[in-house]
Amino acid sequence: MNLLVDLLGGPELPDHRRMVADFLFKPVLTGDKVVLRPFEPGDFAGIKEALLDPEVMRLTGSQPVVWDQAAEARMREWYDTRAEQADRLDLAVEDRATGDWVGEVVLNKWDPANAACNFRIMFGPSGQDRGLGTEATRLMIGYAFQRLGLHRISLEVYNFNPRARRVYEKAGFVAEGVLRDALRTGDGWVDATVMAILADDWRALPEERKALIYDQQG
Repeated sequence: MNLLVDLLGGPELPDHRRMVADFLFKPVLTGDKVVLRPFEPGDFAGIKEALLDPEVMRLTGSQPVVWDQAAEARMREWYDTRAEQADRLDLAVEDRATGDWVGEVVLNKWDPANAACNFRIMFGPSGQDRGLGTEATRLMIGYAFQRLGLHRISLEVYNFNPRARRVYEKAGFVAEGVLRDALRTGDGWVDATVMAILADDWRALPEERKALIYDQQG
């Protein structure tokens, strides 16, 4: 992170460093197994189940949620406002077989100077071990490179989650380094692997490993 730019805003970017991505447009992306779409009120039961699942929280490196009326109100407000965000893209993952919410995919930490974003994914218990995460990741990454014009997408995955790492590798992410002792757990410290995919990496993937996007934008 450039601390001076972060604190003071930095100088105006030259034309070749300006990058405008339309994050306000929230697409619907349809695959064979899943649909990525904006969140709906009916999703909240599935979201709550996922957030209260100890294994989901462990795999994402999150603290267990203390659930009360205030926490529920905050979570509802959070998901109700995802469609208003101009600097990130949060989409629900719907299982095409059932029409149910099974997870979410997110592009956040938008860096316009470098046309870069962070990627994260969360799946509830009902969406795991069926290939839904792999397809959802490919759809979101394909949209990011084809429609948002991103250059780089990065993520961190904890070393106790090899299943997630395999999903990312199938989508074209490559390991770039290790953050040692990045997370403290009850069993000690855990490393995290930094992974990323560049636009050129994505374009070089075989057709069967990437999603070509055909949605409302054409």
